[in-house]
Amino acid sequence: MSKNQEVEAMEEIIPEAAATLKYARISSRKVKIVADLIRGKDAAEAIAILRTTPKAASEILVKILKSAMANAENNHNMTSQNLYISEIYANQGPTLKRIRPAAKGSAVRIRKRTSHITIILREKV
Repeated sequence: MSKNQEVEAMEEIIPEAAATLKYARISSRKVKIVADLIRGKDAAEAIAILRTTPKAASEILVKILKSAMANAENNHNMTSQNLYISEIYANQGPTLKRIRPAAKGSAVRIRKRTSHITIILREKV
């Protein structure tokens, strides 16, 4: 085997499907807590976990996960029974700055944080 053939064999293309939600009106810190629960799990198992998790981020993550599963089935011809969450992360988005009146005519800044959430699914071999 030549060196090029070895490199091509090592770089086997693994199909993956992704879904991203940008500018979600929830702090990335709150999303990461729930994301850690489902990282590496089967897609169906992850949905079951998210439905029983009493956090605001779980409702958002269910929608993104369903979208990623639909992308996998329709765009990449994957079967939904073999899908698992290979990557899930929530990055910080832009912060909306608001002002609230405070004592003695001063103002207090309120930071409304946003996040960008990404889920990447792969198929079990």
